[in-house]
Amino acid sequence: MKKILFLLVLSLFIISANAKAQGNSKKTAFRVLALYENGGHHIEYSKAARIWLDKLAADSGFTIDYIQNTDNINTAFLAKYDLFIQLDYPPYGWKTEAAAAFKDYISKGKGGWIGFHHATLLGEFDGYPMWQWFSWFMGGIVYKNYIADFAQATVNVEDSTHPVMKGVPKSFVIKKEEWYTYDKSPRPNVHVLAGVDENTYTPDYDIKMGGDHPVIWTNPHVKARNVYIFMGHSPILFNNPVYTTIFRNAIFWAAKK
Repeated sequence: MKKILFLLVLSLFIISANAKAQGNSKKTAFRVLALYENGGHHIEYSKAARIWLDKLAADSGFTIDYIQNTDNINTAFLAKYDLFIQLDYPPYGWKTEAAAAFKDYISKGKGGWIGFHHATLLGEFDGYPMWQWFSWFMGGIVYKNYIADFAQATVNVEDSTHPVMKGVPKSFVIKKEEWYTYDKSPRPNVHVLAGVDENTYTPDYDIKMGGDHPVIWTNPHVKARNVYIFMGHSPILFNNPVYTTIFRNAIFWAAKK
């Protein structure tokens, strides 16, 4: 009788523990929205990113939805998500309501944000004026030029203590990238996590910023956790374990409110 009672109590304990674990799992799960372009020469990066993101989401227990334009973005739509990934989408041509909702989302810390590559394509493009607030969000910069034929370069980590840089070596090589330049460095207005060493461009190019060339940074002047990662053009980036470590770190850091 005592043995039966003991087994009954043990079973109830196990059931309770499993229920708590499942409850905690549900509490820690989060929802991600990824925005990317629906064509162009960047589409191969976005395709590779989707494969990698879907596997990470399945393995880690978060959910992710994808959109290819800003037509449906408004305050209520963004409220469903803990993290907005601007996977490869420029800061121009957004619907007016979408731009206002995104600004509110970031300014009030309603969710986190990770932006890649095209998020700093700031200026007048395709007949659209520059989004002044987004330029401020990115450190007050304006896009100037880029290496159209691509170059390999070494990126140096400047803040190894930041969660996005956890497990990342002091320096690492990016084999193929366009390396944007801007009218000025965003450094005075953002917190720089890493910068590219322009002296390591292979082949060498004159399209440079004069030495101070941040490529990963976060803006501490908004409530949302946010990080911009310039590298985001070639699909081969997902074969680089350092790049995927940074991407993974950024997701789990920025998703926390």
